[in-house]
Amino acid sequence: MAEIVGAYFTSHVPGIGGAIHRGDQQTPYWKPFFDGFPRVQEWLCEVKPDVAVVFSNDHGLNFFLDKMPTFAVGAAASYANADEGWGLPLYKSFKGHPELSWHIIEQMVGDEFDPVTCQEMLVDHAISIPFELAYPGAGEWPVKLVPIGINTVQHPLPSAKRCLALGRSVHKALASWQGDERIVVIGTGGLSHQLDGARAGFMNKEYDLFCLDNIARDPDALTQHSIADIVRLAGTQGVEILNWIAARGALGPQGHEIHRNYHAPISNTAAATLLLEPG
Repeated sequence: MAEIVGAYFTSHVPGIGGAIHRGDQQTPYWKPFFDGFPRVQEWLCEVKPDVAVVFSNDHGLNFFLDKMPTFAVGAAASYANADEGWGLPLYKSFKGHPELSWHIIEQMVGDEFDPVTCQEMLVDHAISIPFELAYPGAGEWPVKLVPIGINTVQHPLPSAKRCLALGRSVHKALASWQGDERIVVIGTGGLSHQLDGARAGFMNKEYDLFCLDNIARDPDALTQHSIADIVRLAGTQGVEILNWIAARGALGPQGHEIHRNYHAPISNTAAATLLLEPG
């Protein structure tokens, strides 16, 4: 049987990719953020996952405002990285795991979710940057990818409760998968930030710490807020916490924190990194 080894959560700000490209990791501005990753890298070396199931949001590579699915699951044999306009270097492609993807899709549909299934999909900074942070200098990614996209852009957005339920459906699929893979669950994005409008630059440390303090022990606490509440508390782009909530559901009923890092600001964003193990 497959084993879920844990969950890794991190911000995916495009500026992080620029900092990596310039070699700015140890400069005063970036160091507090990058200091959170040696433990992540050590942990991944310890648990040695074979597959990563990643919850993230698309930034216009695959979907735009005229066609925006609430949930989308990649079922491709490979996923190429593409630049969606930030001028970042192109990152390594990922190998897919279409058999596991279809198993997850079947479970999701059985649980009355209606995902868009993508037999071709590009990946953007929301996936590539968290992997560059986790596996610096890797010649190729050591895991196969199952990407799951959540709409955090075009209203109406799925509720936090719905995203947690989606993650729990994915957990059921992973728990019933008959392969022997070691699986890591990843949630990317956020935390609180707003990039435009009257509240551009908005961050909310109190809400961020509420999420970090509860996501392991009581993820249902994060579902008490409506989407309108989350926008108010976290900013218009801070709704990327939905990716974290779904990933937490996929980890399983119990989770305990083994590492966290929180720093603000990074490119007008409150940035965080978290590691959870099941049980």
